[in-house]
Amino acid sequence: MTDRERRLKRLAMRSWRRGTKEMDLVLGRFWDTHGAALDDETLDLYEDLLSENDQELYTWVSGQVTPPQRFADLVRRLLA
Repeated sequence: MTDRERRLKRLAMRSWRRGTKEMDLVLGRFWDTHGAALDDETLDLYEDLLSENDQELYTWVSGQVTPPQRFADLVRRLLA
């Protein structure tokens, strides 16, 4: 298994096992659809996004709070 394959597998697990069902569904579905095709730079950003707490992420994806600029495009992609 390559380093990239290990990384993708780890990120898939982190996407589906968040702590809140809402974020499991948002992040897990996004990952299943787009994860393997993300370039390394976007994977780095996605990994940083996964380090945020679920309550904060939920406010971003639900539109309650504008996400930080560095995550804005990625959050839009999550919702597309």
